[in-house]
Parts: sequence; structure tokens; C-alpha cells
Amino acid sequence: MKVLVLGSGVIGVSSAYQLALAGHEVTVVDRQPAAALETSYGNAGEVSPGYSSPWAGPGVPIKAIKWLLMQHRPLVIRPNIDLNLLRWGVAMLRNCTSARYEVNKSRMVRLAEYSRDCLKALRAETGIHYDERMQGTLQLFRTQAQLDGTAADIAILQRYGVAFELLDRDGCIRHEPALANVREKFVGGLLLPGDETGDCFKFTQNLAQLAVQRGVQFRYGTRVRKLVLAGKQIDRVVTDAGDMRADAYLVAFGSYSPLLLKPLGIRIPVYPVKGYSITLPITDAAGAPESTVMDESHKVAVTRLGDRIRVGGTAELAGYTLKLHDARRQTLEHVVTDLFPRGGDVSRAEFWCGLRPMTPDGTPVVGATRLPNLFLATGHGTLGWTMAAGTGRVMADVISGRTPGIDMDGLTVDRYPNAYA
Repeated sequence: MKVLVLGSGVIGVSSAYQLALAGHEVTVVDRQPAAALETSYGNAGEVSPGYSSPWAGPGVPIKAIKWLLMQHRPLVIRPNIDLNLLRWGVAMLRNCTSARYEVNKSRMVRLAEYSRDCLKALRAETGIHYDERMQGTLQLFRTQAQLDGTAADIAILQRYGVAFELLDRDGCIRHEPALANVREKFVGGLLLPGDETGDCFKFTQNLAQLAVQRGVQFRYGTRVRKLVLAGKQIDRVVTDAGDMRADAYLVAFGSYSPLLLKPLGIRIPVYPVKGYSITLPITDAAGAPESTVMDESHKVAVTRLGDRIRVGGTAELAGYTLKLHDARRQTLEHVVTDLFPRGGDVSRAEFWCGLRPMTPDGTPVVGATRLPNLFLATGHGTLGWTMAAGTGRVMADVISGRTPGIDMDGLTVDRYPNAYA
């Protein structure tokens, strides 16, 4: 079967590779000159099934108000008239209940843990490398109130069988020795030893090469204009390089997926939430993180990627703009120099931003649609890298007509009652 995959980020490439393994004739189309040059390029580097939780939850609206008032705030809302943002925000608020949080969390953990297993299998099968490390994530608490407030999170981790360890100050330093230099700046932490780290860009680029070896064709520098219906299925894709046809079409366009789907009468509540990162060279290996440290106060992750440090964070609601704001860079620099002052050279840092495709319930939109030859893999938010390997396997199974390795209930677009016009 001929399959067109629209998008060459980590989700699209992971899906294309698995589709090729399943025996399909696969073509990937992307406007960029190479794979993973948009949201997959500079993310925080975490493969974190243990940290897979929806942003919408009890108490989040109050927390959001506090975040907006911080100097180095993790949440930024740019004033603009955007009805899509308004609808998305209202839907997110509706998910800020204990009952909805439990449902959404269970869906996300299901896919994230499956993806972790798929990534391990992929490494074993291919020997792929991407500055990977398997030393977990340390959620660092600067205040006693944060440490005391872990009971609810721990209860959820226990419920879903996620390994964890609550650490005092000395325990944090044993796990991340460089923190000994700033021991007065935190009181403890929560270690998620099952999490991993790695460079999503390197992974996607290397997997794309492996996909080519499996016969996948990549049509880079090709802008998709629209999907054209004929009856009750997709007939073709119109691109600036001509029309393209296939037996099945997979939309993996991240934040841009809703724009492509809306003319078809399919409305998915995916909104672009801008995230920022800086990447700096390590100047003192002993003063750098060993894995990922998540600063709970600023919601910023500091991750070691080979001979570099990646610092990522911020949720900025500003539509599709990719404008870089220096205040966000200052926040990222503040966190890394505060926790790892000798680790890297911020004066040589690369400053980057990308648009995370967020759903109001946190769960991505993956699987089939009511159009028999149209499939979706989008809406992964901050967890695209975490969920990529599993999403690729799921999409290959669904498109091939096989039973996926996980229950698809609550993962498809059909969970939204107003998805189809």
C-alpha cells in the first residue's frame, strides 16, 4: 500500500520507519530541507514517561495566575484576539477537575510507557544513537512547600506503577554531584529513574537515514497546500510541487495539523504552545548535569546531551509566531547558571523556539478518522519525543489493519464530540 506521511518531525519519521517495516511504500513530505527542523529540533531532550501528565488538573488555574506574576515565569500569554485560543483555554479549564485529570493521565501514561518499550526495542534492533542516557529525571524542589506537596503526585505514580524515589538534599547530590556546589538552593527532589534523555533532532535525523535504507522517500522542500476529498475519502494532496496520491494519508503536521484538517470539516482542538530552549557547550564536565534536572519553581529542564547542555521551558500562548523574546532567554540562562554555574558557557548558547501542538486534555490525537484513508498523529504537546516511538508503532498497526499493542480507547479524534462538521 502507498502511504503519504505529511510531516518529517519525530512523529512523522517514526511512523514512516514503522510503516516501511510493515511493508508499505512510504513517502514523507515536508516543507523543510531536512527532517526535524521545526518543533523536534531543540526540545528539552527528555524521554519522560514518568512525567507524562496533562497540564490541566486541579489547582492549575490558581497556579497559572501565580506563574504569570513571576519574574522568570513559566507561563506567558501574549495579548491578541484569537478565538481558537479562547476555545482551547475554555476546554482546558473544563479538564481541570480530579475526574478528568485521572482519565487524561491514564491515557497519556498508556501511550508513554508503551513508547518507552518501543524505543528500547528500536535501539536494540538498529543500534541507533542520539546522545542517549538512561539515568532518569530529577524533579528539584527549591522550597519545603514544594517537597511537602509531593504526596498527590506520588500517589498517582504509585497507582500507575511508575518507579520513583523521594530524595533529600544529600540524595539529590548523590544522583547529580554538580548540585553540591549549590546545595543551599534546594531542599530535595523526586527521582524518576525510568526516564531517559537524548537529542530528538539527532534521533530523527538518524532514523530518517534508516528509513531511507528501508525504501522510504523523503520529499523535502515541498509545501503541502491542501487535502482534496473525493466522495468520503482523500483523493490527493496538493503541493507546490504538484499533486500527490496514495492509498493512505497520515497527517503528522504538529501545530499546523488543524489548519490542514479544517477545510475537510475535521476540527481538532490542537493549539500551538511555544517553548524555548538554549543549547550551550559544556565547559566543565564535573559541573554539568548527569541527566535531566527539572526545576520545579520555573518549570525548566536542564539536560545533558553529549558535550552540550540543553535548557528548555516556558509555555507561551501567542499563536503561530516564532519570534524569539529575550526575556525567555534570560529565564533559561538564570536557571542553568543558578543550578550549574560552572557547567557551560551561556555566552555561546544557541537560542531557539518551537511550537508544541497541545490539546486541552493533554492526550495526543492518534489513529483513524471517519475518512477511511485519513489518519492522524498530532497533539503530543511537550511529550512528542517521549511518545514518538510508540506512536510510530501504533500508526503502522492501525494503517496496516493490525490490532495495535495498546488500547486505542480515548486516543483518537472520536473522543471529541464536535470533531466532525
